[in-house]
Amino acid sequence: MSRTGNTLVAILAGAAVGAVAGILLAPERGSDTRKKISKGFKEGKDEVACKIEELKNQLVGLISSKKENIEDTIESFVADSGDKADEVINKLEDKIARLKAKVEKQA
Repeated sequence: MSRTGNTLVAILAGAAVGAVAGILLAPERGSDTRKKISKGFKEGKDEVACKIEELKNQLVGLISSKKENIEDTIESFVADSGDKADEVINKLEDKIARLKAKVEKQA
């Protein structure tokens, strides 16, 4: 898990522990305390879901940018390879022409 994820979990855990401790130590009826705890968990669940969605969106953006970089690199490699192949073919054709000329000269 990344540092951001660890930090997020620590903050949420600390907030949950603090909220529960505050509610449990408050001088209220048990039913009111249970309602507050339930409400706190629901709000925490919603907040975690929101943060997970944000992290998912960031991850999708990162993956798509990396994918574009990889595609650009592959296209560049293929283009360079094509140029190199043309150079090799030209050099081989020149060498063949020189060898033919040398054979004709000796014959």
